[in-house]
Amino acid sequence: MSLSLAPGGSAARSSGPSSELDALGASERTSRPIVTGTSVLGIKYQGGVMLAADTLCSYGTMAKYKDARRLLEANSGTLIGGGGEYSDFQAISMMLKANAMEDRCLSDSLYDEDDGTTEESAKEVWSYLRAVMYNRRNKMNPLWNDLLVAGFDKKSKDGKPFLGFVDKIGTAYEDNCVATGFGSYLALPILREKYRPDLEEGEARALLEDCMRVLFYRDCRALNRIQIAKVTAESGVVIHEPYEIDTSWDSEAFVQSKGGLDEGDGGWLYSSSLLFGSVVSAARHVSPQMQFLSFYMMCERLFYVLHSFMRVDDSPAIVTVTSFTSYFAPIA
Repeated sequence: MSLSLAPGGSAARSSGPSSELDALGASERTSRPIVTGTSVLGIKYQGGVMLAADTLCSYGTMAKYKDARRLLEANSGTLIGGGGEYSDFQAISMMLKANAMEDRCLSDSLYDEDDGTTEESAKEVWSYLRAVMYNRRNKMNPLWNDLLVAGFDKKSKDGKPFLGFVDKIGTAYEDNCVATGFGSYLALPILREKYRPDLEEGEARALLEDCMRVLFYRDCRALNRIQIAKVTAESGVVIHEPYEIDTSWDSEAFVQSKGGLDEGDGGWLYSSSLLFGSVVSAARHVSPQMQFLSFYMMCERLFYVLHSFMRVDDSPAIVTVTSFTSYFAPIA
């Protein structure tokens, strides 16, 4: 199957049906996010820009992939972080790598020690992604991602750090600290409160770790295994290996009883025992018929809970709801 380099550096298939779906005129697009990553955080500090993200991708509500890297190097001076649909983020990654390869092929030299003035700056990559996202949105085929772009402009003399945000409909802005997903609600206020233009690298890293810890506590799609990357004018893009942050569940909000339960974990077994106790206590003051009815309802509820954990098949060892209820029916 032949490939052609489309304008803008993206790889596209040559004309003609490439599959049976194309021949049938079927739609091949992401109609809704399936495998998604959550928040990405970014902050400027003295001498660079730092991004942080966890490594979890969720399949719906299931924490399925726990080593999904969502921070990537677009070129030697640009760092990208993405939340949302992971397959769309992979498509953006391939697109940016194709652009970087095209820039390298069109440059005057292929050596890494050159100044690399033909490379796109971080702001140019951010502007390009804004156009791509807005274009896809207008075609009703968006890339379901919120992106952070961080880096330096090697072409300018001042070499100021850059940090920008782009969402799936092409909305874009720059700021000193930005976040995607639930991080824009839970972590961004913390970043804005603690931010200073003269933040050291260690302070910025500790601040991002604190924010990722808060997200792990409060966001059910977050994980305590995170990845941090930075961009500096001297060393360029540096992406660290993932590691786990320390967590503590000793907070009163986490350990205090919920739902009026003074003890126990609140699980189905404990709640069922409470129900049995309340039924027995109340049965002392009612007629025998009501005692049996209350006991029957409690047993039926407990059976439904147990049945949800059992494998239902034709085996005689597995009890069904029909056989359970028919056992009590003659007595009633």
